[in-house]
Amino acid sequence: MEIREIPEADVGRMVDLAGMVFHVRVEEGDHERDGWRVRRAGRIGAYDGGTLAGQVAAIPMRLAVPGAFLDCSAVTYVGVLPTHRRRGVLTSMMERMHADAAAAGRPVAVLWASQGAIYGRYGYGLATRAISLEVDSSRPLRLRTVPDERPLRLVDPASAAEVVGPIHNRALAARPGGLVRDDEWWKRGILPPADPETAPGFTEPRVVVHPAGYAVYRTNEEETVRVTDLVAETPAVEAALWRYLASIDLTRRVQAPNRPVDDLLPHMAADPDQVVVKKDAGALWLRLLDVPGALVSRSWATGDTFVLEVRDDRVPANEGRWRLATGTAPACDRTAGEPDLTLSAADLAAVYLGGMRVTTLVRVGVVTEHTPGAAARLDAALAVPLAPYMNDDF
Repeated sequence: MEIREIPEADVGRMVDLAGMVFHVRVEEGDHERDGWRVRRAGRIGAYDGGTLAGQVAAIPMRLAVPGAFLDCSAVTYVGVLPTHRRRGVLTSMMERMHADAAAAGRPVAVLWASQGAIYGRYGYGLATRAISLEVDSSRPLRLRTVPDERPLRLVDPASAAEVVGPIHNRALAARPGGLVRDDEWWKRGILPPADPETAPGFTEPRVVVHPAGYAVYRTNEEETVRVTDLVAETPAVEAALWRYLASIDLTRRVQAPNRPVDDLLPHMAADPDQVVVKKDAGALWLRLLDVPGALVSRSWATGDTFVLEVRDDRVPANEGRWRLATGTAPACDRTAGEPDLTLSAADLAAVYLGGMRVTTLVRVGVVTEHTPGAAARLDAALAVPLAPYMNDDF
C-alpha cells in the first residue's frame, strides 16, 4: 500500500470512492458538482497498485476561534474501500494529513464525523453541538422580542455574497466555530442553484437581507420553508427575520436543521409549543495539531495560570506538561511543574472553543483535577458569550 498525494486527475475517482463508502449513488454531473471542494484541498490517498483504496482531503480554511481567526484544515472525503479496512490505511493517511497540516502552519483541524467513535482515537474532540428547529407557521408567529422594523429586501443569489458577506464576517468575530467564506465558497457551498443532497425537491435559494442580518432559505410544494443560513447582529433583527420566514404565503412550517444550541427563537416565541427543538446532536469535531500555538492564539475571558498535562499519542510534540498563562497576553511553555489538570488532546480540543465545560469532563472521569478548583477556573478562562457554531458543510 502506497500513501501519496492524489493528483487532480483522480478527483473523479475520489467522488466515486465517497459514493461507495457512504452508500450514495453517483449521478451524472456529480463529479463537477461535488468535486470542487476536493480540488481546493490537499489530497492524501492510499493506492493498492492502480486502485485508489483510501482517501483523505484537507481544505485550507480560516476558523473563527474566540478573539481570532486561525488557519485550519477542514477535513473531508475520508474513506477506505470495504475490501481494505482494518489494515491501518486510515491511520496512515490521517498521520500524513496531520503532519502536512502542521508543516503548513495550521494549528487546528476540523471535521464533520459520520461516526464520532472513529475520530476520538485520532485526537479529535466534539467541540460544538447544534439543534434542529421546526416552527408551526400555519398560524401567526407571535414573538416576545420586538422585531427591528427596518425594511427587509430580497437580493439575487448570484450577487448576494457582496451584500451578506460583511454581515457574516462580523458574526464570525462575535461567535466562534465558523469558517471564513470566499466568493467560491458562497457561490458553490452556500448558494448553489440546486441542493439535491440536503434539500431535494426544494427551490433555488432565496436570500432576504436586513441592514444587520440575513437569511438564506428554500421552499417546496409541500408548504415548507427550509432555512440553511441565518445571521443577525441583534435579537431584534433575529426576530424580524424569523417573523418574515414564518409569514411566507402558501407555507405551513419552517425547518431550520442546523442552529446554534443557544438560538433565541425557542425563547422568543410567545407560545413555546409553536417552536419545537426536533434534535440536539453533536456537530463539529476539532483537533489541536499544535497545542501551544492554538492556546496562545485565542482570547481568554480571565487571567490565570495553569499547568496542563496533555496526553497525545498521535502528535508527540503535544505530549507533556504545559504552563498556560491566560489573559491579555497568553503564553504556553513547557514546564516540569506539577499539573493542575491532566487531560487528553481530544478533551482539550473539546473545550477549546468554549462549548464544553472542563468541570463536566472531570465529573465524567476523563479529566483529572489535581488542584481543587482548577477545572472551574479554566472554565471561567475559556468562557465565551455565544455558543460555538459551525454552519458550513464540507
